[in-house]
Amino acid sequence: MFKRFFRYMRALIMGKLDELEDPEVIINDSLREMKESQVKNRERAVQAITQKNNLQALVDSEEKLVRNLQQKAEMALQNGNRELARQMLREKGQHDSTLEQLRGSLQQAVETSEAIKVAIRREEDRFRVKTAEALALKANLKQAEIQIRLNKALDGLQFDDTTQSWDRAEEKIRSMQSEASARAEVAKTSVTARLADLDDQQIDVEADKALQDLEAKMGLGAAPVSNHVSAPIAAAQEDDIDKQLRELEQKLGQQ
Repeated sequence: MFKRFFRYMRALIMGKLDELEDPEVIINDSLREMKESQVKNRERAVQAITQKNNLQALVDSEEKLVRNLQQKAEMALQNGNRELARQMLREKGQHDSTLEQLRGSLQQAVETSEAIKVAIRREEDRFRVKTAEALALKANLKQAEIQIRLNKALDGLQFDDTTQSWDRAEEKIRSMQSEASARAEVAKTSVTARLADLDDQQIDVEADKALQDLEAKMGLGAAPVSNHVSAPIAAAQEDDIDKQLRELEQKLGQQ
């Protein structure tokens, strides 16, 4: 607890509270504290078992001493030395009292060491469970972080703006195509185009005249006049008819 408070104060002073509140940091700190507690409890268990073993050695030594005193008292009686036997039994009684106390202490040490062993096994089981839970929590944390980053990325995508830009591009392309068609249509009515039409008409007139000359030369007679008469030829014919009409009117007036 003190270490955790110290880390909190250090993070507060260094301005790293965000790092301290990181879930992964909290999980790692908890596992580390559990591991440290486990090491300390193991050391306590070692001390308790050592104490039990020492008491067991003392009990064994006292029991051996009591047996020896008992044997000496019996031998003294067998040898008729009652006073020595009494002394051996008196000394044996003192060691019996010490042995009784040692046995009581040994029993407590055995119970304590066994309880510590059970606590250590439970703590180890709990540590394994917490370690597995920590792995699951870290996996969930990573998944949540990835989901958050994906959501932020999706929020940053501007689909509406992209669609509008696409529509503007299509509209501009259609406008350019319409303009190109309009310019092509205007080009057809330009002066150059009209001159080209006149050249084509002149060529048609010359071709018709050559055809008529050839027919006259071959005695084939005049060819049917084409229904398609160009504008310059039609104008020339109209002028000739007007001239003939005026001449006819003058002739009739003189009569």
